[in-house]
Amino acid sequence: MSIRAYVTVIVLLQTLLAASAVHAHSPHDATDHTRRSNEAFAATLPFSNRRDFELVQKGFIARLPSTVIKNAEGNVVWDMDQFAYQALDAPAPDTVNPSLWRIAVLNSQHGLYEVTEGIYQVRGYDLSNITFVEGDTGYIVIDPLITKEVASAALDLLYQHRPRKPIVAVIYSHPHADHFGGVRGVVSREDVDSGKVPVIAPQGFMDHAVSENVLAGNAMSRRAAYMFGSLIGKNAKGSVGSGLGKGISGGEITLIEPTRYIRETGERMIVDGVEMIFQSAPGAEAPVEIMIYFPQAKAFFAAEEANAHLHNLYTLRGAQVRDALLWAGHLDKAMDFIGEDVEVLFGAHHRPRWGRDNILEYLANQRDLYKYIHDQTLRLANHGFTPIEIAEQVTLPDALAQVWYNRGYYGSVNHNVKAVYQRYLGWFDGNPANLHPLPPTESSIKYVEFMGGAENVLAMARRSYEAGDYRWVAEVMNHVIFAQPDHEPARLLQAQALEQLGYQAESGPWRNFYLTGAQELRNGVAPGITARSVSPDMVGALTLDQLFDYVAVRLNGPKASRSDIRLNFHVTDAERDYRVTVANGVLNYASGRRFADAQANVSLSRRALAALMLAGKPLPALVEAGLVQVDGNPQKLEELLSLLDSFEFWFNIVEP
Repeated sequence: MSIRAYVTVIVLLQTLLAASAVHAHSPHDATDHTRRSNEAFAATLPFSNRRDFELVQKGFIARLPSTVIKNAEGNVVWDMDQFAYQALDAPAPDTVNPSLWRIAVLNSQHGLYEVTEGIYQVRGYDLSNITFVEGDTGYIVIDPLITKEVASAALDLLYQHRPRKPIVAVIYSHPHADHFGGVRGVVSREDVDSGKVPVIAPQGFMDHAVSENVLAGNAMSRRAAYMFGSLIGKNAKGSVGSGLGKGISGGEITLIEPTRYIRETGERMIVDGVEMIFQSAPGAEAPVEIMIYFPQAKAFFAAEEANAHLHNLYTLRGAQVRDALLWAGHLDKAMDFIGEDVEVLFGAHHRPRWGRDNILEYLANQRDLYKYIHDQTLRLANHGFTPIEIAEQVTLPDALAQVWYNRGYYGSVNHNVKAVYQRYLGWFDGNPANLHPLPPTESSIKYVEFMGGAENVLAMARRSYEAGDYRWVAEVMNHVIFAQPDHEPARLLQAQALEQLGYQAESGPWRNFYLTGAQELRNGVAPGITARSVSPDMVGALTLDQLFDYVAVRLNGPKASRSDIRLNFHVTDAERDYRVTVANGVLNYASGRRFADAQANVSLSRRALAALMLAGKPLPALVEAGLVQVDGNPQKLEELLSLLDSFEFWFNIVEP
């Protein structure tokens, strides 16, 4: 069992960035239909408004001549040079939606920037921004990127142009890895453990930092490789970014546990002479999140609650649906929270906004963006429309849609509508025909048979492709591929259709999904090369309960249906006892309890427990090394281990 299956999605994606593949089938050009579609799309938006191009350059101090960042072994973990072709004045290629190209170009600007006096950001060194707030004697770091190598490089860039003061505090705005993973690149664990450097985070941070993607982590991670375009080229026919940022760094994700927690809105703190007032914003963009007002600088840090795009209410990699109504509420409260003196708003992604009126307008438009999607979805649902029908009907009013920072570069109106429906009404649309449909392979075989066979379907689909009906081609060719996976002409036509849909997509993740699917249809699944092992900090952050929860998910229920296992585990370095049972195909555990009649008593350290249960280390070897002691029947422990599935990461997505 690979340890990668129980860390966050982004931990796994870092291993994919080093993927190298030689493709037998190269991407195609944009068709005339796609070119005309992109031209027509461009005509609907205010491209003459160049305000964002001024904002993205405001406060620029310096950038490195090259942003190819390497780890200690010499492997490249970040490379902004590959996006050099996305210059500010570069026209959109035919193969990129012009609106997506616009945000891609803006996100390609990188370097050290002054937000306002005493607040600096390094942007373009990872998916997120790292912020440095200058205090009396040092810097407070907010959201230290994903990996320690890029965070360290960002700090070096700061020190080249600002006084070389120590780091006096670190703030994690929320528990997504792009906001904490680089912490060891800016501060040492020793300085935190000694009390020299506090680490500040919202209450509940640690639980969510490692738990959000544990139980479904393998599936989420495979899909995230599609979402972030990790397996496709970084060019005009590949990934141009994710809308949220350019991509994900490939170094080592680290984690140092917070030492101080923010529990509610209005809490104040002074660190190194810098006053901060916190706004708690849980349950929206992240399970827990904090925004910060800096009274002295008249600056508001919006974390990831307000961004220069429509964010995800449902993320395409897969995750629990977010609450659009609560999200809008947090933004509404922020407008009162920041007060009368605010002069600048900055965030964990994208560029700042200056001027109180501009800031209030920005927050109001972002608020109304999520509220409109929420309210209109439920209005139409109450009229009896299904999620697919609603997603085709809901379009933003011009007052919202014509604002560049409301465009669907990361989320989309279409899939966020479906998220709202799912949150309130679930997956079932109410039509009994959809209550118990056939699985994809079986239904596809019947569809193809009903439509006169694969060759007939292929011939008709080619006519649809020539007519530019790419959505229909993708739908119908999917049936042929699931009925006959080795049908090469169907695979290639499906790839062409997905490719054109990708070229037309305004959303970065939609584009990446389409183009990655096209690549795998043409060339098969090409496993990425692992650049670095999974972070020990992330592994060490799992609680024992989370570890046993994940073991329970791995239990093969049908195989275990006749098993009767009763084990006691004593975790020596935690001084914790666990009672574990397997019966009825289910693994249950209880902390702090033991069986009087256990079939075996197992004594081991937390690390040995992870090695045994998650990393697949053989029991005899661990016993021989003195890392595991078994009193009783060791065969019952072996039986439990034999019932645990190992998850294949590179499972098929666009074919059975």
